[in-house]
Amino acid sequence: MTGTRAVRRTRSDAERSTARILEAAEVVLAADETASLERIADHAQLSRATVHRRFTSRAALLDALAEQLSERYRRGLAEARVDSAPPLFALRRVTEIVFELKLSHRFAIRLTAAMTPEVQDGLDRLFVRLRESGAVTAADPVWCRRVYLALLDEVNGLSADSPALPPRSGPDEDPTPARIDLLVRTVLRALGGDGAEH
Repeated sequence: MTGTRAVRRTRSDAERSTARILEAAEVVLAADETASLERIADHAQLSRATVHRRFTSRAALLDALAEQLSERYRRGLAEARVDSAPPLFALRRVTEIVFELKLSHRFAIRLTAAMTPEVQDGLDRLFVRLRESGAVTAADPVWCRRVYLALLDEVNGLSADSPALPPRSGPDEDPTPARIDLLVRTVLRALGGDGAEH
């Protein structure tokens, strides 16, 4: 029994270390994409040997960050119920989730490996449903997804005082809801809808 507990404790310690490394990597790489594994180890307050034991190379660490984000995308698609919720509701919810991820994963969000075929397929199914509901007229869901993702990057890059966004009532007002509204309206119009959420 003692041996089993020791193995569980070792696994638990390894999982915590891996989580700390991934969190540190997200922060450090968001500030400097060229940061070394050693800098990430310092930020995680772990030994360099521990980081190298968990991730043998920088590429392995980037793969782990991409997989972590991909899993969050998959959970987001499930939470938004892209296959069963009213399509406009699902589009809005997916957009909210992606903006949340853009804030919490400023570096990993740039990794194209996180946009796996499974995630792309979920978005494509949503755009098929949007067309079937009459919210958009564009027939190719892959094109719709690409337009959506391109516009998402553009809207995310807007400064908080951009004239494309409504004026904020104060400096502390979160501009994210306005970004979400702008993106959803623009995507619907760009894809042949009227831009209104029904």
